[in-house]
Amino acid sequence: MARIKYSVELMKFISLFESLTKANIKDCFFDDNGQLFFIVEQGDIGKAVGKKGLNVKKLKNMLKRKFRVVEYNDDVVQFIKNLVYPLRLGAVEMNDDVIEIKGLDTKTKGLLIGRNAINIRNYENIVKRYFNVGGLKVI
Repeated sequence: MARIKYSVELMKFISLFESLTKANIKDCFFDDNGQLFFIVEQGDIGKAVGKKGLNVKKLKNMLKRKFRVVEYNDDVVQFIKNLVYPLRLGAVEMNDDVIEIKGLDTKTKGLLIGRNAINIRNYENIVKRYFNVGGLKVI
């Protein structure tokens, strides 16, 4: 895994997030769509979101941009479920080095894949930051 370098802008986001929420950040980055992601340590999602989502609301007002808070998990299957939440998934299975995700219905599959497969490629890149996988596949 390559060393991750943070820009000054990302360092500011991390500092603000940690001081506001008291949650520990594992990673912070912009995805392929320009959305900001905060990956919090396992067990810190409650602290990060806050009571009734108060911390998320405060951050939204301060940052004035879209962002996602995702809980890290050492288990790749659980991490993927956390990543795509609130989408509900069927089975998530490792087949060789490709992770197969079963959507519960066609709408969920469509949201997972996205137009021109942009969402699934984005999720794939995020998962590859932490796990040695060949790719993601929606079935």
